[in-house]
Amino acid sequence: MLLSIDLESKQPIYLQIRNGVVEGIASGKLKEGDTLPPVRSLASELGINLHTVNKAYQMLKLEGFVKMLRNRGTVISAGALGRDSKDFMEAATENLKHIVSEAITRSVRREQLIGIINSLYNELEDENNE
Repeated sequence: MLLSIDLESKQPIYLQIRNGVVEGIASGKLKEGDTLPPVRSLASELGINLHTVNKAYQMLKLEGFVKMLRNRGTVISAGALGRDSKDFMEAATENLKHIVSEAITRSVRREQLIGIINSLYNELEDENNE
């Protein structure tokens, strides 16, 4: 699995794992039915505690990105693709509100921030179409 973590990042490791999986789904690198590495294997590969990986997987399950199947392990869920939930939009709005607020206090122009969002969106869409 192409997942890297930054031990120096301020972002918790479990969130880095969660976000890496979500980015993999968005870019098309991870598709419905793909199996994620077992918790112990990924923890060993990344050199981190298995409870950290388990926390990320549980979060992904709660959010509907993965299913945990006895015979197959942790699998990308069909529900992860094409979901447009009210909860997601509310959370996204709240997160963006914090980003926009900080951008304003740092004198970042609106066009600059929108440009970054558009670039990221295009990048992930392009990867998904490859």
